[in-house]
Amino acid sequence: MSRPDVAPLGSRKLMPETRLAIDIGGTFTDVVLEMDGRHVTTKVLTTSRAPEQGVMEGFEKIRALSGVDPGDIRLVIHGTTLATNALIERRGAKTALVVTSGHRDTLEMAHEDRFEQYDLSVDRPVPLVPRHLRIPVEERMDKNGDVLVPLDEDSVRALVPVLVENEVESVAVGLIHAYANPRHERRIRDLLLEALPSLPITLASEVCPEVREYERLSTACANAYVQPLMSRYLRSLAEALHDADVACPFLLMTSGGGLTTLETATAFPIRLVESGPAGGVILASHVARQCGLDRVISFDMGGTTAKLCIVDDGRPLSSRHFEVARSYRFRGGSGLPVRVPVIEMVEIGAGGGSIASVDTMGRIRVGPLSAGSEPGPASYGRGGEEPTVTDADVALGRLHPGRFAGGSISIDPSLAKSAVMTHVGAPLGLEGPLAAYGISEMVDENMANAARTHAVERGKGVEGRAMVAFGGSAPIHAARLMEKLNLDRVVVPSHAGVGSAVGFLLAPISYEVVRSRYMRLSAFEPRLVEELLSEMLAEARAVVEQGAPDAATVSTAQAYMRYVGQGHEIGVRIPDEIASDGEAGGARLRQSFDAAYAELYGRTIPGLDVEVLSWTLMVSTITPPVIPLEAPQASPTTPTPTGTSELVEDGSGRSVKADVFSRSDLEPGVSLEGPALIVEDQTTTVVPTGFVAQVAAGGYLVLTRIAEEATNV
Repeated sequence: MSRPDVAPLGSRKLMPETRLAIDIGGTFTDVVLEMDGRHVTTKVLTTSRAPEQGVMEGFEKIRALSGVDPGDIRLVIHGTTLATNALIERRGAKTALVVTSGHRDTLEMAHEDRFEQYDLSVDRPVPLVPRHLRIPVEERMDKNGDVLVPLDEDSVRALVPVLVENEVESVAVGLIHAYANPRHERRIRDLLLEALPSLPITLASEVCPEVREYERLSTACANAYVQPLMSRYLRSLAEALHDADVACPFLLMTSGGGLTTLETATAFPIRLVESGPAGGVILASHVARQCGLDRVISFDMGGTTAKLCIVDDGRPLSSRHFEVARSYRFRGGSGLPVRVPVIEMVEIGAGGGSIASVDTMGRIRVGPLSAGSEPGPASYGRGGEEPTVTDADVALGRLHPGRFAGGSISIDPSLAKSAVMTHVGAPLGLEGPLAAYGISEMVDENMANAARTHAVERGKGVEGRAMVAFGGSAPIHAARLMEKLNLDRVVVPSHAGVGSAVGFLLAPISYEVVRSRYMRLSAFEPRLVEELLSEMLAEARAVVEQGAPDAATVSTAQAYMRYVGQGHEIGVRIPDEIASDGEAGGARLRQSFDAAYAELYGRTIPGLDVEVLSWTLMVSTITPPVIPLEAPQASPTTPTPTGTSELVEDGSGRSVKADVFSRSDLEPGVSLEGPALIVEDQTTTVVPTGFVAQVAAGGYLVLTRIAEEATNV
């Protein structure tokens, strides 16, 4: 059975429990409380040195705004980019890697190729574990898991003084072919824990039990590298919440779009990489189904990065492989490969806090460095001196000083204009507004290029799509991206400024298990497949039931298959009851492969056998179906502006007077022609000249060009 749709905001059957969602980004921490069918939201600056402090600050603000009793909260859901940032910034634990003798250089050799053919000084990703801490032991298994060389336990015990002497904080164990038989890896863990009982140990056979040695070892090392940091943080946050009388289940958002338990998250924190952005894509997918939009691009622009994802038929692209910390923008192979379930998106350093500068060739550059929350953009008045995208937006009149972050952060337009002029305007001989406009255009073009590249690499197009824009900065820049990408419309959902945290509340509790078991369809073994899937189902259910003991669940299984002789496989949904069909099950699986292959490549290859490399199975809680939104009737009332702003517009760069409206004053059916600003506590939606913003059912804002104004959403 395939995974069901996620329930819609506002129109879904609400859970009776009061729930709290927390999303930590590089600049802001977003907190959303769901209670009595409504959402109470707030945004505070991230406290990077102790992130739990920012969370608790946000929680106290939510308590004051809602009057909720901590004991009434029945579920806490958390997503964070802390694991991603630790990998990018190389501030994880000092890690060692135990490998089979003769394989210590796998991380350095990688695929033995060049991701940039014509760059003689190509910058290859540096392994997380240096060579002197990649330590071999005597043992060997074959591809079937049969022992060729028994494990030399004395060579394992000899590791202990090496680990102690080098002050190793975490260990990854990755032996050749351990995905087929993890016995040696488990024995190494037992032996090391006898001598060093508090040492965190990651087994590659548990975190990534798949073929492909380089990816498996890279994933295990990444997990070990961030495990001490994430474990300390997650347990500190759990204790802080408990001390605040929040005594309820604590679930974590995963990069694959589901929720998992604290115990699983601390054991496999690599599954939390991109967990925050995943929540945003869940929201975008949900909005797409509500609004009946088949082709959507999700646009999440926060304080540090911008994330874009393709969503077709209400479902985002997904993958089991992605790269962290790419040294070359958009270039595959220039980052650290990780094999875990993930929603496939492109992420670039283009957030509100991204720093703008002028390079040696006289070009404006934006990002990837960010001012973060400390000191933050110059306009925050917290000691920041370099101009950021937020400073450019302030200088262009796009942000209302009194409503920024609900008034909790004061912004000073004079500081923004001074920083822009000093670091960009003066070096280029540009007036202040034109320099700010140049920063804005550069970051918008970077994001548009990222969207085009991401779509083309996956055989998709962007023209004519709708965009779902959320995050603190996305609604500010959405209309310009709509022009650059020739999109159909932009939808700004309710509480867009904290969209990822809202998405957490829509996610099912789920867990995916993977196994590598090689099999050719010409020699299909139904009994082996049945035993394998049953084992995987039990493991996945055990994790899901920790977070949802009494919930109904649904399972989805896939086989990763290819023609014999090919180098890469595709995911194919396994037909129901395939294992009980005997030899006919292989024929049904072949039919599914042919259909999936033809859909992707436009043809099949006759006369070739097909092989399965890996099997995956996901168990997920069932959520109610989406209820489509109805088109609202035109509102007879005309909203009253709360003020005006001098707005420098995109495209033309001219200054116009824009009316400022409070989003909470706008009823469904209202239409506003630009230029206008629609402000709310966590973000601002810019409606340029030539655009109209319609308030759809559910309070969603829909931006279209006036000539193409949509009357129904």
